[in-house]
Amino acid sequence: MCGRCPGSAPHEGRFPTSKANFPTGVPHLVLLNKPYRVLCQFTDRMGRLTLASFLPVAKVYPAGRLDYESEGLVLLTDSGWLQHLIANPSSKNPKTYWVQVEGRPRPEDLSLLLGGVQLPSGIVRARAAEINAAPPVWPRNPPIRERQSIPTSWLRITLREGRKHVVRHLTAAVGFPTLRLIRYSIGPWTLDGLQPGEWREISLPRDWEPEVDRPAASRIREAT
Repeated sequence: MCGRCPGSAPHEGRFPTSKANFPTGVPHLVLLNKPYRVLCQFTDRMGRLTLASFLPVAKVYPAGRLDYESEGLVLLTDSGWLQHLIANPSSKNPKTYWVQVEGRPRPEDLSLLLGGVQLPSGIVRARAAEINAAPPVWPRNPPIRERQSIPTSWLRITLREGRKHVVRHLTAAVGFPTLRLIRYSIGPWTLDGLQPGEWREISLPRDWEPEVDRPAASRIREAT
């Protein structure tokens, strides 16, 4: 979580609604636990729930996306370079997901994820994949579709990929369709302590860069 980010200062409560309220020159980051069936944007012509329903914050934008039917951590920021740094594939920020699947995967099934799975968009390899005990998650509304004759399992999968529906495609490709998908972490930030719809704001020092790819971080900052 933010406590692992050097120099970060967590803040809970009302987020400043004007950029003028922020300390000068300091990028800000919002951690939001996006609920199920909420669009990862602030407006929708079809009247569906959006981030605006949970985050009364001006001038922050998502750093990357999370599918409408997926839950969990979304990062938002008022800093253009930080938004690009987090979302840009060259930064290679690891993303960890809690994945409830249909069936009982075996260790050899997870080895396929680690070795690489051929998808229409190319070969994708999980950075880590393991069978997990049920994580401490909230009830989903509506609940997942369950069949009495088929058990379900929880996996913990870490990727550096940012392709659309990549986790769902991976588990389906090895024979275990995803029933529920929760993004637990992005880089050093997690959704620990956040219930669905809750958010927390942290501050980062201007010279913060991810440990995974400092040259890419410098290039992105210079470009923005």
